[in-house]
Amino acid sequence: MNLWGPGAFDNEVGAAFAQEVAQDGAFALAEAFDVALDPDTDFLAAEEGWRTLAAAEVLAAALTGDTSRLTDAGLRAWVAGADTAELEGLREVAHAAVSRVLVGDSELPDLWADAGDEAAWRTEVERVRGALG
Repeated sequence: MNLWGPGAFDNEVGAAFAQEVAQDGAFALAEAFDVALDPDTDFLAAEEGWRTLAAAEVLAAALTGDTSRLTDAGLRAWVAGADTAELEGLREVAHAAVSRVLVGDSELPDLWADAGDEAAWRTEVERVRGALG
């Protein structure tokens, strides 16, 4: 998997997930969070971690109105029309899912450590987690 940058959409999985959300909406967000928090998952693979971070970025954009980090026009259009009252119910689970991506049983911290830019990645992830409250 190519890491283009530390942002949620700066990789192949995140970029593809943007299109999935534009098509499936809040269901895609909830599914990404559920996978990350599945108690039967001992190790969170990079793909699931990227999907979780992309979902969190979308949710944060919808709840805060800041769409500057959304790279897909279809996704920005979906966010503009999203029901924020419905999405508010995902805030807590999103925060927990992002926290799961940061821990030792997740592949992404190791990938970023190997790439030598873990600090920049963690800063970006913490920004998203902070936007979720």
